[in-house]
Amino acid sequence: MDHSHKARNGTTAEQYLTFRLGNETYGLNILRVKEIRGWVPVTSIPQSPAHVLGMLNLRGAVVPIVDLRRRFELASAEFTPVTVVIVLSLHSPQGAVRECGVVVDSVSDVVDLDSSAIRPAPALNGHSLANFILGVAECDDRMVMLMDIEGLLQQDLAAASGHSQAA
Repeated sequence: MDHSHKARNGTTAEQYLTFRLGNETYGLNILRVKEIRGWVPVTSIPQSPAHVLGMLNLRGAVVPIVDLRRRFELASAEFTPVTVVIVLSLHSPQGAVRECGVVVDSVSDVVDLDSSAIRPAPALNGHSLANFILGVAECDDRMVMLMDIEGLLQQDLAAASGHSQAA
């Protein structure tokens, strides 16, 4: 299924899944999304970073689960009935495909964004998370921060892989 298409003005549009963390809206490329599921407790991974909540067994595949609130150093929130895990298929720099789940407050919707509507992310004096924001777009009167989810989670996947292979 092709999730990019030509917009009316001839530019390429891509689809992004938008989700909420606190009062902010983020987006990630829909092509990375494998499934969306409700929150369930996970099995913890010893000596993992605080934002790596643990792992889930999804149909025989062990998938690390990352809390994006903790990863972004936001205030913790209670997990509610609308808290979800977005299961992603990510490509490593070596080309391997790994699955990873990210916990978000809620999923909003899927939006089409023309490449011309995406503005560069503001410079944030080298803040580490600024490297993982691809750009910013306005959608339905709100700003959506578009994430480089693979870049953001590469270290977490490497750490989780090391722990699971050591076990």
